[in-house]
Amino acid sequence: MTMKTNKLKIIFLLPLIFAVSCVQEVITLTPPEEPPVDTSCDDAVAGSLDFTKFVAVGNSFVAGVQAGALFTDGQDNSLAAILNKQFECVGAPATFNQPTIDASLGWNLFAEQPFLTDPTGLSPILGRLLLQYGDNTDCETGEPSPIPTPQAYGAGELEALPDPTFNPGFIYTGTNSELNNFSVPAITLGQSLIPGTGDWTNPDPTVGFTPFYARFASAPGTSTIIGDAAAAGGTFFMFWLGLDDFFLYAAFGGDPMLAPLNSSGAFAGQYGAAIAAMLTDPDTEGVIGNFPDIFVMPHFTAVTYDPIPLEQTDVDGLNAGFGGYHDALDALIANQAAFGLTAEQVAEINTRRLTFTVSCNNKIMLIDETLTDLGPYFDLLGLAPADRAGLAPYEQIRQTTADDVIPLSTGSILGEDGSFGVLGVSEPVSDQYVIIPSEKDEINAARDAFNATIKLTADDNPTRLVLADVSGALATLVTNQADVINGITITPNIDPPTGIYSEDGVHFNTRGYAFISRTFISAINDKFGSTIPETNLSLYQATALPID
Repeated sequence: MTMKTNKLKIIFLLPLIFAVSCVQEVITLTPPEEPPVDTSCDDAVAGSLDFTKFVAVGNSFVAGVQAGALFTDGQDNSLAAILNKQFECVGAPATFNQPTIDASLGWNLFAEQPFLTDPTGLSPILGRLLLQYGDNTDCETGEPSPIPTPQAYGAGELEALPDPTFNPGFIYTGTNSELNNFSVPAITLGQSLIPGTGDWTNPDPTVGFTPFYARFASAPGTSTIIGDAAAAGGTFFMFWLGLDDFFLYAAFGGDPMLAPLNSSGAFAGQYGAAIAAMLTDPDTEGVIGNFPDIFVMPHFTAVTYDPIPLEQTDVDGLNAGFGGYHDALDALIANQAAFGLTAEQVAEINTRRLTFTVSCNNKIMLIDETLTDLGPYFDLLGLAPADRAGLAPYEQIRQTTADDVIPLSTGSILGEDGSFGVLGVSEPVSDQYVIIPSEKDEINAARDAFNATIKLTADDNPTRLVLADVSGALATLVTNQADVINGITITPNIDPPTGIYSEDGVHFNTRGYAFISRTFISAINDKFGSTIPETNLSLYQATALPID
């Protein structure tokens, strides 16, 4: 028996969940220069609140990340900045200070870009995503299909490099007492409470460091995000931090080595400490947000569990190549009693057979660490050393089912050459690329527990805090699939011009952040007797149409 592995020459094409035929130049994210006259402030009142200084604390969703990057236009349209614009109607100053990044494309948070200590001679820096046509075609229709594509800086352009040694402009030069927005991309709740998050002398992300806080830390290596925010003198604050305590775990396919899942107990303690610090001044009030179901985000829905196109020659080669693997499964079943296999294990083995069809909808091969490790049983078959070695990569594999979740970022590696085969086809993808059902359940349980903590915190501070039900607002939009607000149709996807998500399928676009701001404002008005006007979506732009 021999085991053959064929490298298929296929092109994996990732059509998004829409088809767009129009092409235009890049649309900027700033509002129109001459918006319609807005008289909504005329009768606005602050109620019992003081908006003399508004302070925001959060992760990338509050910092202004769009399209996978923190860049200047995105910051100018951050959720916090949009809220402050509405708060101007009830006394907030027009100036809202953020630690501006001064980068046109920003630093792509999704691309594999190491923290560069010496950028000399390395590949150009990758910035924000744009929907872009190339040689991509939809497998079903044959029509051109736009995909989210990182935009590269020119050689030697370092304005987005998160390293002050080579890019001094990365450091925020204002004073922290002037800052209003203390939000940091890809930050967990625990990182907001430890000084190592901003310690340039130990730039190790495994101990919590991030240059995106270090760049504006009041005392790098000593200060903390929460400490800086609490000391800023805010009279009213928003706090929407902690989503990354489970989102990052999901984004890395449930791989705890890349991003651990925070425990409910640790989250409760950290959340309580952070809110207590923000409420140190007895005259300060705030709004806190809960977390939505991430598995309805385009990042987790755009790639189906069966996205791989195969032609007849591919199918023939795969069937021949995996003949030895299937022979080994048959041999295990034939010897189940002698090998001590249970009926449940035999049933499982039968689900691990591989099928390939001439179609656009073949499933992804993955390593599932919850499966029975067939290695010890393969050893009992008495195979020739070469045949046994050929089985080694397939001891815990299966193909995806409709219950698996495929992150959008996984689409970029499917069909690429791996170390010995084609990823997802003849070579299994690792744990980080697929969220299996048990991991999804674990993530959802964590979100439920975190949201319970957030609600309890609001309930325990009834005169000073209000809960914005972001989870409910997004769930309603997903259920209805569309809404019309201020004459603007919005949908819970990336699709221009109605989608509220940016090109990364996770973070909102400008109009999406405007939509979320309405949930925060509505909660504030209901609780504190304010009449802050809800954000007019017609003043904020959606994701740009694809470009060439």
